Parts: sequence; structure tokens; C-alpha cells
Amino acid sequence: MIRIQTDLIDTGQEMNSFQAQHKGHGAIATFAGYVRDEGGAVSTLELQHYPSVTEKEIQKFESNAIGRFSLIDCLIIHRVGKMNPGEVVVYVAAVSLHRKSAIQAVDFLMDYLKTGAPFWKKEIQSEKEKWIEPRSTDYEAHEAWKL
Repeated sequence: MIRIQTDLIDTGQEMNSFQAQHKGHGAIATFAGYVRDEGGAVSTLELQHYPSVTEKEIQKFESNAIGRFSLIDCLIIHRVGKMNPGEVVVYVAAVSLHRKSAIQAVDFLMDYLKTGAPFWKKEIQSEKEKWIEPRSTDYEAHEAWKL
């Protein structure tokens, strides 16, 4: 399941709901990514997207992860709009029969979301704004999956 939303993400509620849907399976792995404040320099993070394009692109990678890691299900929630430091930007959960598959799937999906998902990120600092590109290490991690 994929959700792109402006609303806050309640990771506890999302985990409880996902877990309730998948009782009796072997493993659930999750990841929550937060807006960093960069030492107090960032006042707001803004993410933009094209709804139909973004969801279709993420769906391709979700399907890839399900097949590649033999997942039972996965959940990808990504926020767009303006967010403050400390707020959750992204939440990913994967369920499989075994822990390693669930953990690898979450890592795989996050590497893609950081580098390939069609989002445009802008940091708003006290007096300036700057668009953010993925770091070279983000691309290296994504490439390691040999897509």
C-alpha cells in the first residue's frame, strides 16, 4: 500500500494497524525518516510532487520489492508539503516470513525513495531556501541493489 499525504504520520498507529493486519507472519521491519534540523539551521522542509506520476513510480518499486524479497505486504507512507524539524517525512514497513527479507526490503525501498522517487525537496532556512539533491552516498546505496 502506498499513501502520499500532507497529514502527520503517527508511526505507532501505523505499526499497530499494519501488525494487526498481519498476525502470524514471521517478521515486520519498519523505518521512519524525520526532518533534520541541521543544527537549528532548517526551519521547514518542503516536498513537492506530481501525484499520479509519483504514485505510479513508487508502485513499480513496491512491486519489485514484493517479488525480490518474497514479501507478504509492504506499506509506504510519504509526506508532501511543508514539514517542521522532528516530523516524520517517510514511513516504510515490510512483512515477510523471515526477518532478513523484511529488513532488506525496507532498506531497498528507502534507497529508492531517497534517490529515484519523483519528489522535489527544498530546505527553508532562516533567510534562504535551497533545493536538496540526494548525496553521492545515497546514489551508491541505491546502485548497490543492481536494479
